[in-house]
Amino acid sequence: MKCCKILLCLSLILIVSCAKKDKGEIKPTKGDITESVYASGVVKSENQYTVYSTVNGVLQKINVTAGQTITQGQALFQIESDKASLNTENARLAYQLSQESNHYVQDKISEMETKVQAAKDKLALDQSVYNRNKNIKQYNVISEVDYERVELAYKNSKSNYEAALKQLSQLKEQLKNEQSRSNINLKINQKAQSDFTIKSAFSGELFDVLVKEGTLITTQTPLAVIGEKNSYLLELDVDENDMVHVKIGQSMEVTMDSYKGKVFEATVDKIYPIMDVRSRTFKIEAHFTNPPKQLYPNLTAEANIIIQTKKNVLTIPKSYLIDNEYVLVNEDQKRKVKIGLNDYQNVEILSGLNAEETIYKPK
Repeated sequence: MKCCKILLCLSLILIVSCAKKDKGEIKPTKGDITESVYASGVVKSENQYTVYSTVNGVLQKINVTAGQTITQGQALFQIESDKASLNTENARLAYQLSQESNHYVQDKISEMETKVQAAKDKLALDQSVYNRNKNIKQYNVISEVDYERVELAYKNSKSNYEAALKQLSQLKEQLKNEQSRSNINLKINQKAQSDFTIKSAFSGELFDVLVKEGTLITTQTPLAVIGEKNSYLLELDVDENDMVHVKIGQSMEVTMDSYKGKVFEATVDKIYPIMDVRSRTFKIEAHFTNPPKQLYPNLTAEANIIIQTKKNVLTIPKSYLIDNEYVLVNEDQKRKVKIGLNDYQNVEILSGLNAEETIYKPK
């Protein structure tokens, strides 16, 4: 009989307990709550970039291999450049020819300078005669015809001198232009030929070669991926609705599929101030506070950017909140509450509820 009573009591306790569980009865708890913003992206090497060609052509030779350490200016790829080489050689010959013809032009300039000096001397003489005759003309010492002859000689000498000066100036300008034109043309062709040798923009590590020899490439064909060795950052995307909360210097908790179960700390250190209209996200960069021992470019990462944290506050699960402002008390009675911070599971209760009261899960 006593055994039956004990079993009956246990059954009643289980029934009451199950009934409470079915109703979802809980009381608010005291604890810490952190508000954060979600971001996702990849690990990238510092200064990581994709190599492209500035010219089209057939990839003739690959000078490097993936994983190789490279230096700034090192030749990575060679594109077939027979036509460019011929153009450069043609420009070089034209430049040499212009240098040789410049000697002829220089001789003409020297000859013209002599003519200019002769014209200048004659002008000085004719001007002196003209000035003397002009002064004595008022005394009728010289006839009108002789005076006009002297005046005309002076004017002709002046015109001849000015014409000689102009011709000399044109010859000098011609020489200068020919030298400049041939020199520029040679440099343009040399630069065009050098574009067929693709070089590294800086020192670092070659992570991958994306093409094969013999491939026809264009200026849109990615050739390789380069970045700094053993120096990595996080490139993350933040939704436009959350971006207003993100500031430089904020800390974040980072998780990666490559390191399951581990959380790494990082800090926001760059915000790109323009939204990607396709994804409706903003790009930010962050650096690990204590990076993992081994990282690779393009590893996926997820982060919670910490906006603010409160300790020892009253919280309830988000699932017990109705319309972001009500909770159920006395099983079916709505009560308005004021909420504060919230994370992915819990929400802070600022007023309207105390730690001793029981609330119920909405059905």
